[in-house]
Amino acid sequence: MVSTPTTKPFLLLSTRPEDDMAAQEHQSFIRLTGLSENTLIQHRVEQTPLGEVDLSQWAGIFLGGSPFNSTDTDKSDLQLRVENCLRSVVGQALEVDFPVFGACFGVGTIAGIAGGIVDRTYGEPAGCITIHQTPAGREDPILAGMPDRFAALVGHKEACSRLPENSVLLVEGEACPIQMFRIGANIYVTQFHPELERDSFIARLNAYKHGGYYGPDEYDRVVATLDGHDLSVAPTMLKNFARIYATGA
Repeated sequence: MVSTPTTKPFLLLSTRPEDDMAAQEHQSFIRLTGLSENTLIQHRVEQTPLGEVDLSQWAGIFLGGSPFNSTDTDKSDLQLRVENCLRSVVGQALEVDFPVFGACFGVGTIAGIAGGIVDRTYGEPAGCITIHQTPAGREDPILAGMPDRFAALVGHKEACSRLPENSVLLVEGEACPIQMFRIGANIYVTQFHPELERDSFIARLNAYKHGGYYGPDEYDRVVATLDGHDLSVAPTMLKNFARIYATGA
């Protein structure tokens, strides 16, 4: 657990319509941030409109992944409502540089609103890859204690192909160059999933096996990409984010 409890909780914004995947996402963030159910409050945006968010009531915001893509050409009413809700709260956060950590879907949401370009140039099939820090990443406190190169879990149809202004590239990849960046001083976005470990990633593969993230005959190949990799490194940044913004350290 985070050693010094925050006086304000963190907000986890989830958009997954599947109850089991939404619950798994919440528990993954709790476990890997070191927070508790009382200090990481989940709001399922796809179930209940978000409304006006009073940022002063929160220590920070986590934005989870999603089956939605900002570049989808045929969006349901549900997806449009979710996007409008997130656009509002992300816009607020960007205005005041409020602490946000967006994983995967955060790229499509945050980068687009902030003025970057999100398209399908650098999509990556589901699997485990190796990524590396930039010089700026080595100096960023969210990446403290992490090696220059580390394993990360990916699976996305869209990605950021041009960074927003006032942003800094922190982690790079080969097939998808922009893997993590910071906007301003306090808003972090990853293309990979630091909230997933082996078992939760495999559960996600099974939940979205018809989602187009890997071919129907590629399941064994995708699972095999996990072998021999230390998947405990990437979640370090979640614990760092929670610690820094819970304590102000």
